[in-house]
Amino acid sequence: QVQLVESGGGSVQAGGSLRLSCAASGRTFSSYVMGWFRHNPGKEREFVASISRGGGVSYYTDSVKGRFTISRDNAKNTVYLEMNSLKPEDTAVYRCAAGAPGVRWSDHRAYDYWGQGTQVTVSS
Repeated sequence: QVQLVESGGGSVQAGGSLRLSCAASGRTFSSYVMGWFRHNPGKEREFVASISRGGGVSYYTDSVKGRFTISRDNAKNTVYLEMNSLKPEDTAVYRCAAGAPGVRWSDHRAYDYWGQGTQVTVSS
């Protein structure tokens, strides 16, 4: 069992930056692939980024490439999402997830554990 708690959300103007953190409980954090997803009411949950167990491989959805960076610190049981050059369309609730998705990095159904989420609002 893994419990995930996100922090770092907030309201920023377009072009600004935020850094999200997701702290995990338990001693098996390094055995999980970690992902960030986002969603808005009435819309599908959207894959944002994911990172391998050791942190050496990461994937991003096209709309955030070059602006967002996912990283992890296994010693601190924490995964991060650095978000730069934020746009109004990045507004959403961001949730971190842990799992063993295999090749289904971007499929939210492949992740087993989820945090409650943190709101990110970007104004124009």
